Amino acid sequence: MHALQPDLHSRRAFLKRSGQLALSGTALPLALNLAAMGEAAAFNATAGDYKALVCVFLYGGNDYGNTVVPYDNASYDLYSTIRGGGAGRTAGGIALGQAALAPTLLSPLAAPLDPQGVARQFALNPGMTALAGLFNSGKAAVQLNVGPLVKPLTRAQYNSSDHVLYPRPPQLFSHNDQQSIWQSSSPEGSTVGWGGNMADLALSLNSAATFSCMSVTGNAVFLSGDQALQYQVSTGGAIKINAAVAGASVYGSTAVSAAISGLLKQSRTHVLENEYNKVSTRALAAESSVTAALRLTDPAAGALATAFATDSLAQQLKMVARLIQGRSTLGARRQVFLVSQGGFDLHDNLIRDHGPLLAKVSEAMAAFYAVTADMGVANQVTAFTASDFGRTLASNGDGSDHGWGSHHFVVGGAVKGQQFYGSAPPVSVADTKDSSGVYLPQNQWHVGQGRLLPSTSVDQYAATLAKWFGVDASEMAGVLPKIGNFGGAGYPVDLGFMA
Repeated sequence: MHALQPDLHSRRAFLKRSGQLALSGTALPLALNLAAMGEAAAFNATAGDYKALVCVFLYGGNDYGNTVVPYDNASYDLYSTIRGGGAGRTAGGIALGQAALAPTLLSPLAAPLDPQGVARQFALNPGMTALAGLFNSGKAAVQLNVGPLVKPLTRAQYNSSDHVLYPRPPQLFSHNDQQSIWQSSSPEGSTVGWGGNMADLALSLNSAATFSCMSVTGNAVFLSGDQALQYQVSTGGAIKINAAVAGASVYGSTAVSAAISGLLKQSRTHVLENEYNKVSTRALAAESSVTAALRLTDPAAGALATAFATDSLAQQLKMVARLIQGRSTLGARRQVFLVSQGGFDLHDNLIRDHGPLLAKVSEAMAAFYAVTADMGVANQVTAFTASDFGRTLASNGDGSDHGWGSHHFVVGGAVKGQQFYGSAPPVSVADTKDSSGVYLPQNQWHVGQGRLLPSTSVDQYAATLAKWFGVDASEMAGVLPKIGNFGGAGYPVDLGFMA
């Protein structure tokens, strides 16, 4: 007798296999109808509503210590000592001066507490005045110390040799693997991400499923679902098959272009040739739809009232804004987007390079929020940050090294802003234990050199966003396979930052 594996016998798994059966040409009407009705029934949505999630991925591993910076005197002094600050709370080493942080002081509705119950103050990097303004106006929140976890973990459990009872996320501190784990709950090689999983459940709400998952930053597992595919655009618009564009000149002849277009759309007797042409035909149709949607949202015609900077991230978010504005043309009611900013692997030149990078993130996210407000969809669009990992609080001389937990931002009209969520980690790199060999409280939330041991998992962070997006509680494990390991004391499935 064989025991059933619940994850292989869920309704979601059945629908997935039904869809695969449909693709093979067997039981097509039954499979497609079950998929459409079943997925719609498991998704929380009201007639005619629209929601979008926008992931802003900070590639390279963002330094948490100089992003959300301890500001109260006691905490700042610890931070400054660890990072080599100057006398009189001035800048030095890789520490920012306290006075420079004053314009970005975050004023929460309630002071965040550390695990010892000590109230803390924070300011943002001096380059992040725009995002600080959003926070202080109630349009942004900070989730403290979030990172990949298989299950809740203490430092003593992390140090245990029993990795079956106390599992660690695989390949900690590895860029590629941690990027994949953030985006898909699995290490490098994963083919399905939680953004794509959410879109799978919402496909029946979109008349054009192609535009459920859209990337403005290239290929990433985050947007890949079992059924949902990521559609990639550039900051200039849809990516065209140039030789098949109507009216294009190939080798000086529009007739050649027309011939290529015809060849790409013809039905073929060979199954692989036919599938290739189906994909090409779909790509040509999608390009036409995106171009039509963007034509209606041309900033040159005054369609976007908010100006965006010219850097890459700003232009990516500008494109997302235009696609959201053209959502009716695209037939979309639920969408997941991905944009990114690279350059955060700052083992060196942290002070020189980190602030300008964060300034771009701050300005771009603030401009994006402003344009969603102009369009009247601020309550329906939520942007959030993610990154490979945080970094060490300890200095390596001119930068910081790979870490684990980090602090992240959530921005939008539906965000319960001007608040910190989660527990503020103590400012410490020490490994001091008491007489019985137990780590002192201030040293229990890092795993050496100030690498934060996450007190909130990526799964909890994602589940909170997914719930707002419309994912039903019964489907959450299909989106986030490890979410069932959380929900106990101190690890709520809903972190509370979404209204």
